[in-house]
Amino acid sequence: MKLNHIRRGSGRPLLLVHGLGAGWQSWSPILDELAEHREIIAVDLPGFGETAPLTGEVSIARLTDSVADFIREQGLEGVSTVGQSMGGRIVLELARRGVGGDTVALDPGGFWNRRELFVFGATLRPSIALVRALRGRLPALLGSSVGRTLLLAQLSARPWALSEETVLPDVRGLADSPATGAALNALTKGPKQQGAPAGTVPGRVTIGWGRRDLVTVPRQAARAAELFPDAVLHWFGRCGHFPQWDAPAEATQLILDSTD
Repeated sequence: MKLNHIRRGSGRPLLLVHGLGAGWQSWSPILDELAEHREIIAVDLPGFGETAPLTGEVSIARLTDSVADFIREQGLEGVSTVGQSMGGRIVLELARRGVGGDTVALDPGGFWNRRELFVFGATLRPSIALVRALRGRLPALLGSSVGRTLLLAQLSARPWALSEETVLPDVRGLADSPATGAALNALTKGPKQQGAPAGTVPGRVTIGWGRRDLVTVPRQAARAAELFPDAVLHWFGRCGHFPQWDAPAEATQLILDSTD
């Protein structure tokens, strides 16, 4: 499995792993700012962006395997990793396995209780079906503050304040990516995220959480911190599930401050 990826900037490398959505373009709101300070390597996970889907079962373990293989093949042992949502879960799993260096997980999945998991699946699946049905009208809908508010209230604390350019790639990715459904099944039907005992991760672990996240709700942060006792928890104030949307400057600074 070869992961499509882009490289920008120079300096110490930093690997970015996206969640459900656009692939590496999910990081576009903060990519240029990060690349002013670091060499940014942003991947498309299997079945997203320009990377071919996995054959056979899709699981978080196999998606993590693909990133671990990429790190090894690219000679990036010890690289700091950043992930958001499903990508946040993947970089925490890499840290649990002892792969990589410093880790920043933004609003990671995998820490639901049974009721929260049911609500997650029951609300996100219809949302994905809706954006697929509206695929041809997405630019017009997301070009208006009213359309953004109606479509993105689950994902952003301030959807009306975002630009079409910020949100359109991820929304199109939800509609178009061949792995969206399979990856969502892996999140909702597969095992929860395992933790890492104190002193076993390869670098610093930082977990960032939006206080207004309606996808991975804020009370899950306590479970994540309990399972990763070495982690430092950072709260984004007026922020939903995508810190790179709602708090781009703060997210950029947190990533730079928390990785070597």
